[in-house]
Amino acid sequence: MMLEVSGLRAFYGQSQALHGLDFTLAEGSIVTLLGANGAGKTTTLRALCGMVRMSGEIRFDGKPIAGRATEDIVRLGIAHVPEARGTFVRMTVEENLRLGAMTRRNRGAITADLNQVYAEFPRLRERRQQQAGTLSGGEQQMLAVGRALMLRPRLMLLDEPSFGLAPLVVEELFENLRRLNRERGVGMLIVEQNAALALDLAEHAYLLETGHIVRAGPAQEIGKDEAVRRSYLGY
Repeated sequence: MMLEVSGLRAFYGQSQALHGLDFTLAEGSIVTLLGANGAGKTTTLRALCGMVRMSGEIRFDGKPIAGRATEDIVRLGIAHVPEARGTFVRMTVEENLRLGAMTRRNRGAITADLNQVYAEFPRLRERRQQQAGTLSGGEQQMLAVGRALMLRPRLMLLDEPSFGLAPLVVEELFENLRRLNRERGVGMLIVEQNAALALDLAEHAYLLETGHIVRAGPAQEIGKDEAVRRSYLGY
């Protein structure tokens, strides 16, 4: 297993947000975390990146990473695409992408990866000298994914990638994610309000309620569950 999480607890001050989560993610697979607002999905991603106080065990490639600094976790090949997209609005598209490769030294490889991102997201190439703040929501989300790819990640943690985007843009974005997974073998842990989209993309799903995992299984099976359909799929 590429990622193994056991007994994960997370805290904001005195308040406990996660209550002993156990889950795994195999190399190159896509897993989704589902749940209502406040269920602990974003906190789970933040805990994996060392961004909140937590306890429990997190292993990446069999090595413990809990308690390590966020930048060390990034260097291992874990890229976080936060909900607000984390775009530096006053910098150009290209400057934002190059920031994604900050932990890397090989300039030739960075330039090659930049061209690869432009090949995957042609609209970013067209806008390369534009300030990121002038991009549409969909373009900013593509920029956030592109910046994460500049790390050459083995695992991407995506927080609400479809948030605030028009349906056609969402469709294009998820098609890009599917292709990146298929062609590059990038593993993905996706937090997504649009449960139908997430279940269609993922192989495995975990359902969170108030910081506990209450259901787990193959995404197709979870999608057929009547309670899940009623609560999250609307039929």
